[in-house]
Amino acid sequence: MMILRLETYDGETCQLPTLLRWDMEFTGAVPCDSLTATCPYDPDMAGVLPRAVRFTALQEGRVMLRGVVDAYEIALDRQGMLLTVEGRGMAALLVDNESEALSYERGLLREIISNHVSPYGIETRVDQDVTGSAYAVASGSSQWKALQGFTNRFGGFDPYFTREGVLVAGRLWGSGQTLRLDGSAPILSLRKREERYGVLSEVLIQDKIQGIDHPVINETFSQRGGRRRHVLYMPRSSADARRYTGEYQIAQSALEQLEIEAELPFPFAAFPGDRAELQLPRLQLAGTYEVVRARCRLDGEGERTNLVLSVR
Repeated sequence: MMILRLETYDGETCQLPTLLRWDMEFTGAVPCDSLTATCPYDPDMAGVLPRAVRFTALQEGRVMLRGVVDAYEIALDRQGMLLTVEGRGMAALLVDNESEALSYERGLLREIISNHVSPYGIETRVDQDVTGSAYAVASGSSQWKALQGFTNRFGGFDPYFTREGVLVAGRLWGSGQTLRLDGSAPILSLRKREERYGVLSEVLIQDKIQGIDHPVINETFSQRGGRRRHVLYMPRSSADARRYTGEYQIAQSALEQLEIEAELPFPFAAFPGDRAELQLPRLQLAGTYEVVRARCRLDGEGERTNLVLSVR
């Protein structure tokens, strides 16, 4: 049974009544993990709800998601008085807060975490240390972008959040378990989609101040007939910054090129970072894919998991 606890800014803890329905989506990072849960409303909660700032969802004693309370709603319908709580994972604290414009002559990961993560009380674990030179955080960037831009550029990975709300500086993909789905698996539905729209064949970086045009080509997509070019303006940029920016834009554009969705009749079948091994001859699907999103829920149709699989 799912249990939802709320924590207030002044240290009080409140466990909600039995949940009638709940819905959790897991991404590991951004877009943030999210939760919506509904239970009978108890008037004794009137003093707690306006002060609630954190939530923890537990299943059989295991933390399924810890995060930030975004909203609550009290409603009256045929079921009586109902309370609905909405929240996001701890990544919300970094997404919602902007960084000052900063320049690092020589950036150290511990310095980036100290400036952009630690002020929000987020527990951090460093699996892969990173250093880099000449790193700048643009004005208006979120604290998440300040961190993610550094680790991606100099370490080649995006950080992620565990379900317990711990920020991990390391690689998410392939770090979890393997879910095997074959002809005997209780799959409720399955869909495979491949698309070309949005994938970039070329990024042209222009530095008009220095009079430089720097094309970055997606050779694989171009050889398959793909034609989609973006032009980016980067004043007074270095060759390394132009190369990284073009390669990053191309890689991001290709993330959703292949997408497989599977629905299973039980919750928490897998999470981002896990792998799914498919052996489904009828659908001509065989291979190992990364779980990039997982949606687990309980409603009038029972418990189930929707997985989105792709290549990372």
